[in-house]
Amino acid sequence: MTLTSFSLHSGLIDALPASVSVASPIQQQAIPAVLTGKDVLALAQTGSGKTYAYGLPLLHRINIPTNTHCLSAVIIVPTRELAAQVGQSLMPLSQAINLTLEVICGGEEITAQVERLTKTVNIIVATPGRLLALVQQGVLNFADLQALVLDEADRLLDMGFINDLNALLALMPPRQTLLFSATMPETLAELASNILSKPFTRIEASTVNRPVEDIAQTIYHVNKGSKAKVLIELIKSHQWSQVLVFVNAKDDADALCKKLLKAGINAAAMHGDKEQQLRAQTLAQFQQQQLTVLIATDVLARGIHIEALPVVVNFELPPQATVYVHRIGRTARAGLSGIALSLVSHAELAGLEAIRHLTDHALPLQTLADFPVTDKPINRDSKRPPRDKQANRRTANKKTMSDFAKRNRSR
Repeated sequence: MTLTSFSLHSGLIDALPASVSVASPIQQQAIPAVLTGKDVLALAQTGSGKTYAYGLPLLHRINIPTNTHCLSAVIIVPTRELAAQVGQSLMPLSQAINLTLEVICGGEEITAQVERLTKTVNIIVATPGRLLALVQQGVLNFADLQALVLDEADRLLDMGFINDLNALLALMPPRQTLLFSATMPETLAELASNILSKPFTRIEASTVNRPVEDIAQTIYHVNKGSKAKVLIELIKSHQWSQVLVFVNAKDDADALCKKLLKAGINAAAMHGDKEQQLRAQTLAQFQQQQLTVLIATDVLARGIHIEALPVVVNFELPPQATVYVHRIGRTARAGLSGIALSLVSHAELAGLEAIRHLTDHALPLQTLADFPVTDKPINRDSKRPPRDKQANRRTANKKTMSDFAKRNRSR
């Protein structure tokens, strides 16, 4: 089925990239549903074309009176990177039918955003916090709002935006609401039941909570202290040219980056403590393959889109099983294949079991001949070993930093 089958505005079809002509499964189901004007809950795998699935029918339905300042649609996303990505995809479409679209999120001076919003704006793509701040300052109002989209709705909840969302929803008039998500946790089911008008349309373009089948998933059992060496060896032996590596903490991203650079691998870390301009620059370098490895935290997992990204590595398993689906969904996008590797230590085996249960995949543990697992399994029932009282007394007697240094060198 082609996208011309839906009788959408010809300007929208003409503005699509040349590579986008055949409707993906989520687009085949969502576009007609959104065009009816009913509320929609759509579940589809990461990289399946969700932005056009809601963007095309949403833009088609918006009717803007001429010469009138009218905010008709708001698209809320969890991260700045995803906001930029959605804006980049929908901006040419909106311009083709004379609608104005603005991307509003943190990391940019709010005064510059206020200036842009003094002009006519028909569609806003925003992160929740900055959008709420602008509404509370009286810069925006939702009086004429026709449609609201919560894109990556599950991640909005995972990241703790529920209070901001509730505050925004309370300020909105009745409208068409669209929830798009890759997973369906209980918190999202509860949100959907509270904010979607019944009867709403539920779409499942793929098996819920499962990654696409074109991702080759491999789980390596390794010592926790060997992970950096394993990663370096894998990158060099396979001669991967582009690898996205996920870690759980900002400090871990920076530390791992230093190890890769020392090993002669062109790498960079990207996380929430980096300035927005530097984050954008780093992502652009990775997209253009000027970087071999990009190390990122989960806050950026949804906003990273790289055409034909071949490899994703979980340096650490994520704290929530659903995040695993989003992480590895950065590869094998738009029908392509990809590789997802996870480095798992003894302490992460419970997390692996949760991922197996969620995805209904066996995900067997494999070992690497050059990196035998020597760490002992964690016995959660074991008691803490008795403290070395004599050692504690020796420590208490150290009076200077040099004393501590001498003691540490003797170990």
